[in-house]
Amino acid sequence: MRIGAIDIGSNAARLVIKEVIKQGKGEVEFSKLTYLRIPLRLGFDVFETGIISDYRKEMLLNAMQTFGTLLKTYDVQLYRACATSALRDAKNGKEMMKVVKKKTGISIEIISGDEEAALLFENYFAEHLDAGKNYLFIDVGGGSTELSFLANGELKVKQSFNIGTIRLLKNQVTEKDWAAVKKYILDNCPLAVPVLAVGSGGNINKIFSLSRQKNGKPLSVKILKEFYKKLSPLSVAERMHEYQFREDRADVIVPALQIFINVMRWADSDEILVPKVGLADGMIQALYNKAI
Repeated sequence: MRIGAIDIGSNAARLVIKEVIKQGKGEVEFSKLTYLRIPLRLGFDVFETGIISDYRKEMLLNAMQTFGTLLKTYDVQLYRACATSALRDAKNGKEMMKVVKKKTGISIEIISGDEEAALLFENYFAEHLDAGKNYLFIDVGGGSTELSFLANGELKVKQSFNIGTIRLLKNQVTEKDWAAVKKYILDNCPLAVPVLAVGSGGNINKIFSLSRQKNGKPLSVKILKEFYKKLSPLSVAERMHEYQFREDRADVIVPALQIFINVMRWADSDEILVPKVGLADGMIQALYNKAI
């Protein structure tokens, strides 16, 4: 079986296609066949003007046509297309979804922040972590940050906050927004018990790669602070030159570090695991679970 997932975020749209390979004793392996990321940057329109511009409408439509062709080429039997913060907030988001459906056949679902957090947590992380430890899952996107707290092997609470990298760049995040995140953490993460952070999103993945840390080993908050100190004084062009970032990574990576560092500080968490999975991976796992 081949399963696909389309994740339309505030900074980029991604297509992931995986093949399900059955192992012995009922176990399965998900082998990645293709991954394509297109920097649509819908949030740059939506968080400033409230709508998706004609230019980005065309970009989104072209991306969906490309994704549709790849789904057919790989003979994908099952797929889902989900949109998050930018399309959720866009006044013309539903209108754009109708156009995409008419011209490509792809039905886009706008999911809530809570569902986004659930897909990230429930369909991947729960199977890979120590039930005896406490974890705080932090998924940082362009438009929102999803937090989920796990204690004694159980998901206790999850919540989405409108604090994202593009919103920060557009000065759309207030002190009240930050205070809400801090309150959530202090109310739900007991400081007397050590909490290990788990990060997801393209920015933390990039920092992990730059750190040259071994896969499976956590990053310290000290390392995140060091990268923040190195990167924040640089212009976008300088970050692109010195670190070989794409432009759509160079501008958002500093606000992403700001979010991760703040959340970890409030949770009194010294380390963060970076399993390098995202919403699309959770979507594929959920589709498979529903199909069997």
